[in-house]
Parts: sequence; C-alpha cells; structure tokens
Amino acid sequence: MLRGLANISFYADDLPAAIHWYTEFLGVEPYFNVPGYSEFRIGDDQDEFGLIDRSYAPYAPVDGPAGAITSWHVDDVQATLDRLLSLGAKELDGVRDRGHGFVTASVVDPFGNILGIMFNPHYVEILGARTPQ
Repeated sequence: MLRGLANISFYADDLPAAIHWYTEFLGVEPYFNVPGYSEFRIGDDQDEFGLIDRSYAPYAPVDGPAGAITSWHVDDVQATLDRLLSLGAKELDGVRDRGHGFVTASVVDPFGNILGIMFNPHYVEILGARTPQ
C-alpha cells in the first residue's frame, strides 16, 4: 500500500546550477549534500525533494519532457506559475480549472524536469483536520 510521498528526485546535467535554481525558487538551502546528490525538505510534511546528477539516471536521457507529473500543492497556482516562469521555467500546461476546486499547471524546469503545481481542496481539508483549531 502506498502510504505517502517519501522522496521525489529530479535529474540535472548541471547539478550546481539546479541546486542554485531550486534554492532560489524554494527559498531554502538543501539540508543534505553528497557528491552527485542534494536534498531539500519542503512543505507542510517536510517532503524530501532531491536533485541528482543526470549521470546517475537509471535510463538514457529522452528528447523533451517525459515521465509522471507530480503536483505539489500551492495556495495560488497563478502566482506560483508566474514565479516559476520568471526564474526561467517553461510553461508545459497553463493554469487549468479541473472543477470542484482543483486547479493545476505544470512547467519544465531549466534542467528538463516536469514540475506540477496544484491547488487541491482535499490537501487543504486534510491539513486543516490535523491542525489544532
């Protein structure tokens, strides 16, 4: 059974540039660094977000964005999308109202990874239920 996001990792040909870019976007430094890998803890659950030197990828590079889209909850999809674009990300899928309060967008970061963002009312509900009132 899947119990929660343990780690998500993105690959980059230029790991130092990726670390710098994500530090700028996330507003925090990576908490863990070893040669070829750096990791941030982010969000309400301090989820692990790793950056790996692409030479360690278990597959050959593809031409263009590929893979699953993991969407991170954000409070304002348009504002977050605008910030990502201002930092050099390229829009993959603009802001979309998916109905019932769900709003999504996605970008390709400067290193070829797909980053999804989403306002998710279920996330807000679950977070509210475990936060003392």
